[in-house]
Order: sequence, then C-alpha cells, then structure tokens
Amino acid sequence: MVKKVQIKKLKAIHSPNLNTILMVEDILKESGELITVADLKKKLPKKVMHQTLLNILNYLQLSEKIVIGTKGILWIFAERKELKELTKKESDIEKGLFLP
Repeated sequence: MVKKVQIKKLKAIHSPNLNTILMVEDILKESGELITVADLKKKLPKKVMHQTLLNILNYLQLSEKIVIGTKGILWIFAERKELKELTKKESDIEKGLFLP
C-alpha cells in the first residue's frame, strides 16, 4: 500500500502585488552586493510587511534571481542585455577579434 503525502501550503497573510515585487527587485539589483533583510527594509521607498517581504524573497529565490545566505541576500540574475554582451565577447574571442 502506497502512502499519500500531503504537503500543506502555508496561507499567506498578505500577498504582494507586482509593484511591490518590482520595488524589491530594483533595490536588490541596484545594491550589487550582499544586503541584509534589515538593510533592504531601510532602502525600500515604502514600508512592506515583514511576512510579505519574506514571501517576495522566497519567490525570488525559487525563480533563481537571488541567493539567500547566512550573511545576506545577493542578486544573481543576469539580464538578457548582459548575456548578449557576454556571448558577443565570447564570439569575438573565438574569432580572434578581441585584443586586450
């Protein structure tokens, strides 16, 4: 007999809206370095409930845009334009066009 395992989904107290998610993303992108949750809260232009902020950070981590470690949060997502520049440099190197 196979046991069915049910995963309980935690009900969010307050769901973030798109503007709030984008606001948090912008702060993390602009930071460019490790940032703590407390520092992130200070840099946000509007106050965000702690549980809502944790939901946003959870979403960003699951979508592989950030890494959350013991010392803070780091933005790791590379935008398309950055990827295009990297691939152009790679192809230039392969063609021998890139000279330091």
